[in-house]
Amino acid sequence: MMRCVDLFSGCGGLSLGFEKAGFNVVAAYDHWQPAIDVYKENFSHPIKNIDLTNENNAIEEMSCHNPDMIMGGPPCQDFSSAGKRDISLGHADLTYHFANIVCAIKPEWFVMENVEQIKKSVILQEIISQFTDKGYGLSSVILDASYCGVPQARRRFFMTGHLGDKHNQLNEIFRARLSSNPMTIRDYLGESLGVDFYYRHPRNYNRRGIFSIDEPSPTVRGVNRPIPSGYKINISDPKGVSLSEIRPLTTIERSYLQTFPKTFKFHGTKTNLEQMIGNAVPVELARYLAESIKIYCNKGALKQPTLFNLDERFEMPNKVLSLYSR
Repeated sequence: MMRCVDLFSGCGGLSLGFEKAGFNVVAAYDHWQPAIDVYKENFSHPIKNIDLTNENNAIEEMSCHNPDMIMGGPPCQDFSSAGKRDISLGHADLTYHFANIVCAIKPEWFVMENVEQIKKSVILQEIISQFTDKGYGLSSVILDASYCGVPQARRRFFMTGHLGDKHNQLNEIFRARLSSNPMTIRDYLGESLGVDFYYRHPRNYNRRGIFSIDEPSPTVRGVNRPIPSGYKINISDPKGVSLSEIRPLTTIERSYLQTFPKTFKFHGTKTNLEQMIGNAVPVELARYLAESIKIYCNKGALKQPTLFNLDERFEMPNKVLSLYSR
C-alpha cells in the first residue's frame, strides 16, 4: 500500500479521497491552525503545523516517513479567477516550494492540484522543467469534478508525476473513467436538503444567484452570503421561483457539495469553516484521481498514450503538452 504525505492539506479533502481509494496517508502538513484542528479530529495519522517555505526543515521532517507519494494543493489565490491573478502576491511561491520539496525527496509519485488558470503561468512552465529534469513522467489534465462523482461544476488542474516514466501515461485512464453526464445535487443528496432551489452569491449582479438542485452546483467558494433584501431576479435565474422561499445553503450543506461525508467533524468559526471547505479538494474528486493511479499501477504502462480532443469534461493543456515534447 502506497505511503503518502499530504502538503498544504487543509482540512483533508485530498487525504480522505486517497484513503477511500486504499492509499496509506501517513502524515500531513499545513500552516493554518484552524484547518489543522479539524484535520486532527478526522484522521488517525499525525498532522503538523509547519511553514513549508522553510524547505530544509520540511524535507528533513518528511523524509523520515519514506513516502512513496507526495501530494498537495499549494494555495492558488494568485492564479484564481476569484482573486487578483497577481503572482507577485506571494502565494504562487508556494508552488515552487512544493516542487522543490518533491524534487529533493524524489518519491516515486507526486500529485499536485491547482486552479485551471495555472496553465497560463510562467511558474507552471518552470516546475515542469524542474520535474522533467529529475526524471518524472508527467500527466496533466483539467477535470470537471461533476463528471468525477462530485455534484459541483468545479474545474481543477492536476499534475501527476511518476519517476522514470513517460509523459501522458495516465491521461487515457482519466478520460475513460469520466461519467457521461454531470452529477447533479439531487443525484448525490436526493431530497435531503429540503429545497429545490437555493441562493449562491454571485460575484456581480449581472450573474445569476439562484440555482436548482437538478444541476451541479457552481464552484464552492470560501465565502457564503445571505440573499440580499434587494435582490432582483436575474434573467438567467430559474423561472417561477419565489424569493421568499430561497435560502443559501448552510456551511455544512456546502461541505456535502465538496463530498465530505456527513460523519466528517467540522468545528470553528463560520468564516474559517467556509474558507477551509471552499479551499478543499472535493473528496470524491481526490478519490477519482487516486483510483486512476491504482488502475495504472495494476495494468502497467500504456504502449501508445492517446491524445484526445478537448471537451468540457477533460482537458490536456496544450501549453503543458508542448513543453513535454520538447
